[in-house]
Formats: sequence, structure tokens, C-alpha cells
Amino acid sequence: MMFAGPKLRVALATTHVPLAEVARALTTARVRTTIELLATALAREFAIAAPRIGVVGLNPHAGEGGLLGVEDADVIAPALTPAIAGTTLAGPLVPDSAFRELAAGRYDAVVAMYHDQGLIPVKLIDFDEAVNVTLGLPIVRTSPDHGTAYDIAARVSRARSRWSARSRSRSR
Repeated sequence: MMFAGPKLRVALATTHVPLAEVARALTTARVRTTIELLATALAREFAIAAPRIGVVGLNPHAGEGGLLGVEDADVIAPALTPAIAGTTLAGPLVPDSAFRELAAGRYDAVVAMYHDQGLIPVKLIDFDEAVNVTLGLPIVRTSPDHGTAYDIAARVSRARSRWSARSRSRSR
């Protein structure tokens, strides 16, 4: 899952996982796979020949040397090696400032560790223009960044029906 807008591109290492389970769901292999899929998409779909990818830490201050958690050093940091040809990797980045750096152009994209860590900045900055891109497919697949909006689906469906009925009556 990557969210791409005019200003931000954010891929998620985990998707819809309860916050209490994120640390258990993160593995070095999962983070590495997300980084590799993102690097491939940036090169192939976004024509960025030498992608710059930031990888956000899980804990405040990216764990602060183990004081605030070990996942950043034990799980995330090892996912940054070996190097990916043509790609610059940075991390684990301090989560509370990484998205500002992304918006300023320091990175072409970042990998966030969980849903809201990545989606809050995207929806704040690119809400009306971002799309959800499914990484790793042989085709480009996108959907709205805000989901399917089941809460308004019936209202939209009724509006479309009224519009369609008016269009048919005008064409007669």
C-alpha cells in the first residue's frame, strides 16, 4: 500500500493492524520487502531513476538508542542493508520530523511502519489529490486514498440514479 499525492508518497510496512500489534507484525523481511517494492514503483511508475527513500522509525525519536524501544535498531535498521542499486536509503528516521523532510523534497518517498503514522500526513497535506497505489502488481492499480466511503455510498447511488433519470428524460 502506497499513498501518492502531489507532495507526498508514503508506503506502509503494515496496513490495517491494531496499534497494539504493530511491533509484533513488523519483521526485517517485511520492512525490506516494502522498501524494495517502493523502490521498484518509484523507478517504474514514477520515472525516478535514483529514488531517495526515507524509512521511518516505529518509536518516538526512532527508539533513541534503545531507550524508547528496540524495534528501530533490531528490526528496521537491518532492513536498510544491503544497498539497492541506484537507490538512496535513510533511516530509521525520527517519525515526528520525517514527513516534514519528505514534504520539503529531501526524499522521494518514505516507508511508514503503520497505517496512521503514514496516513495522517498524507490526509493532512494531499487529501483531495492522493491515491492508494497497490505495490508489487504487474499493472498500475489505484483507488481513492480515503477508502470506499460506505457511509455515503447510498447517498451517492441515489444521486446518480436521479441524474441518470434526468439525462434519459432530456434525451427523449
